[in-house]
Amino acid sequence: MATSADLQSKLDHLPDQPGVYLFRDEQRELLYIGKAAVLSNRVRSYFQKGSDHSPKSTVLVSQIADLETIVTRSELEALILESNLIKQHRPRFNVVLRDDKQYPYLRLPIKEDFPRLSIVRRVQKDGALYYGPYTPAGALRETLKVIKKAFPLATCTIDIDGKAERACIEFEIKRCMAPCTGNQSKEDYHHIVAQVRQFLEGRDRELLDDLRTQMERAAEHEEFEEAARLRDRLFNIERTLEKQRITQTTTTDQDVIGLARQGAAVDLQILFVRGGLLIGRKDFFWPHSADAGDEELVRSAIEQFYNKDGQPPKELLIPTDLDDVTVIEEWLSGKRGNAVRVVAPERGVKHQLLLLAEENAGAAVANHLRDEEIGRQAVEELKRLVRLNIVPRRIEGFDISNTMGNQSVASMVVWEDGQMKKADYRRFKIQ
Repeated sequence: MATSADLQSKLDHLPDQPGVYLFRDEQRELLYIGKAAVLSNRVRSYFQKGSDHSPKSTVLVSQIADLETIVTRSELEALILESNLIKQHRPRFNVVLRDDKQYPYLRLPIKEDFPRLSIVRRVQKDGALYYGPYTPAGALRETLKVIKKAFPLATCTIDIDGKAERACIEFEIKRCMAPCTGNQSKEDYHHIVAQVRQFLEGRDRELLDDLRTQMERAAEHEEFEEAARLRDRLFNIERTLEKQRITQTTTTDQDVIGLARQGAAVDLQILFVRGGLLIGRKDFFWPHSADAGDEELVRSAIEQFYNKDGQPPKELLIPTDLDDVTVIEEWLSGKRGNAVRVVAPERGVKHQLLLLAEENAGAAVANHLRDEEIGRQAVEELKRLVRLNIVPRRIEGFDISNTMGNQSVASMVVWEDGQMKKADYRRFKIQ
């Protein structure tokens, strides 16, 4: 372990280059990971007397016993490395998103002869179109339900070569036009695919005009059954769009970040807006983050959330300016494959979207605190009922099962601080 002299020597010989710095305590546990455009300036700023440090930074510096630096070729490389290291080590003083889920997307492989929608959790550069992320999962189920009802797109997994002897039940109930039997041409099928794209991309005016034209043409040719089917499709789509649309002025894909505080608690909401439609949202809650500033929280959320396999949108609306916004835009643009703008709007429709995200965050932080209070009361009641001397913090429950006396397994569920902790659930094989 480094002595104070060793630490001072490292401070005296810091590189004047971009990179990542790591602070460790006496036990060599990681305390904090950060990045800098110039390592020497950033790291020394923590140790300068008279600096206006936050209480959190003051406590952090008091525990630093050693430091390491990793030089990178650019600030962008430093950002990527910092994000990966935080995800791997989850240091105590970093703002860490308590969420490791991969978010679901809809995949549409438009280069295939007969594309079909599928649910995936990784976005790949394979020529397919990806729509999402959808969170909570109910938003994805609702979208698929509408698509299945409104667009006769194949949902099976068989090879579609037009040689099947007969169609399945989906054709009988008009949910598919049976391209597998040759009943629908590749061109007609791709016209349906184009309408699904219009729906998922929020191009509703274009989609509805197209459907109305088809309906009127069918009526003119006295194809009344087809006209009625198109009418029902129009109705279902219009009703869905009315519920989802939150802006009429843009079809740009956007993520909108909102923050709300209540006491020491902070909630951050990300709204996913695609083509003017709200398709989902994600919530992150920190019960004890009074010392973390808005800029730190927003930057941490961006770096960690988009460090997953998710695809950034064309535009990211944030509630506060970031000093390194150019580097973040460059990083997000690289992940997306084309330009991404990060904007902190102060007026207009985009500012209204920020206010909506902030309102959602405010409601969420109140709900989280209410749930915590209910959990606290439950813990106190449990202590009283089982006559414990102290409040129980963690309870692990096990269940053993077997198949006819063989293949014994055990499952463990965990209750911690008044809440079920699913991340710690385990399943064991018993030898």
